Amino acid sequence: MTPELMYLVWSAVLTLVLVVIAVAGATLEVGLPVLAGNREGGLPEMGGWAGRAARAHRNMLESLVLFAVLVFVAHSVNISNPMTLLGAQLFFWGRVAHAITYIAGLPWLRTGAWAVSVAGLVLIFLQLST
Repeated sequence: MTPELMYLVWSAVLTLVLVVIAVAGATLEVGLPVLAGNREGGLPEMGGWAGRAARAHRNMLESLVLFAVLVFVAHSVNISNPMTLLGAQLFFWGRVAHAITYIAGLPWLRTGAWAVSVAGLVLIFLQLST
């Protein structure tokens, strides 16, 4: 397994951790009976850290798709080099920092962490476009 694929696996684990945190926050906010119910009336909008955790999870899902496509394409054409590895590292660690700063409610740091993860995507893309 290439290191880039391993970072993809760890990114999937991060996504799972984020959904668990989001569910824990929702449970504290609206209670388990509401979450376990049929939700025919819909769920209320989560506030505070629970809402931020849910948004961090959704944002990770959106980014994970892009990362997975780039990593799988690089793997399928046998491109694995120091730049693709750096891109994968920047993406993963940027997403870890993004999750922490998002849930903690630190908007400017969150934006910086997001930018680091996007830079990682760009590095991998540039290796594929040459």
